[in-house]
Amino acid sequence: MRKKDDLPECDVATTVSIIGNKWKLLIIRNLISRPWRFNELQRDLKGISQKVLTDSLRSMEADGIITRTVYPEVPPRVEYALNELGESLCPVIDEMKKWGLMYKKLAG
Repeated sequence: MRKKDDLPECDVATTVSIIGNKWKLLIIRNLISRPWRFNELQRDLKGISQKVLTDSLRSMEADGIITRTVYPEVPPRVEYALNELGESLCPVIDEMKKWGLMYKKLAG
């Protein structure tokens, strides 16, 4: 998790710095429903490269909003899930979904 001194002064800018790119938002959208494996995410997120997905997941783990669980199996199984802090983003994502729906209706 980032230290307070490393975060922007503006609270909105802080949120944007944590979740403010297309891929992170879509990863969070998926993880709201259940834990996902890397390859599942990559297949579902059309257009995301392996590098961008890896970097996004590592960043989100470092920021303390997801957990990475490695299961001791052969081959190893790794799952990504929202943790308690990450789950607190659910209302934000829900409001973004509502706003997108409203915008689509207005756009006709």
